[in-house]
Amino acid sequence: MAEKRKILEVKNLKKYFPLKKGKYKEGDPCVKAVDDITFDLYEGETLGLVGESGCGKSTLGRTIIRLYEPTSGEVIFEGEDVAKKSRKEMRALREEMQFIFQDPYSSLNPRMTVFNILAEPLIAHGKFKRGPELDAYVKNLMDRCGLPSYYCYRYPHQFSGGQRQRIGIARSLALDPSFIICDEPVSALDVSIQSQIINLMKDMQEEKNISYIFISHDLS
Repeated sequence: MAEKRKILEVKNLKKYFPLKKGKYKEGDPCVKAVDDITFDLYEGETLGLVGESGCGKSTLGRTIIRLYEPTSGEVIFEGEDVAKKSRKEMRALREEMQFIFQDPYSSLNPRMTVFNILAEPLIAHGKFKRGPELDAYVKNLMDRCGLPSYYCYRYPHQFSGGQRQRIGIARSLALDPSFIICDEPVSALDVSIQSQIINLMKDMQEEKNISYIFISHDLS
């Protein structure tokens, strides 16, 4: 059996938030949200990150994908240090690294239809121009995520919590990434809907060989 490829290495990662204005300097009073974390993630693997609320799980996820700048340490994705990438290089890298947010409503632009929410990253990254091919791709993506394609011109407030989370998952899959951070993606949903979303994510992992970091405060 072939050995799985390592896609992510997190080495001694730290994220401190200073208690005074300005950039953190060693010795300054601070909140140590992430303090010396090290782990590896392999292709097609799911890594569970479990801890009580407020312990720094979400901060770790956002620091890995550089929504927060790390205080120190390394995040090596596909052999390259994410922390050393320029803004332009990070833009290209986000095709491969995606994030599913905890709140399926606040993470969606209420002024945009579902079609535009899903089409925007595809256009921004030069995958498609507006036209029939983009329309077909977006509607196929919705179908794969359990959303009827005729919903594409509705707005986020017209959907249930479970449906909105499916939109968030579809958005994260739009650019065909190899790695997704899932920040409590089912905690805001009813128990009956949670299993549907988990099964959808498992199916997508098997289909696309995606690697997940799954953040939760619930061990089960």
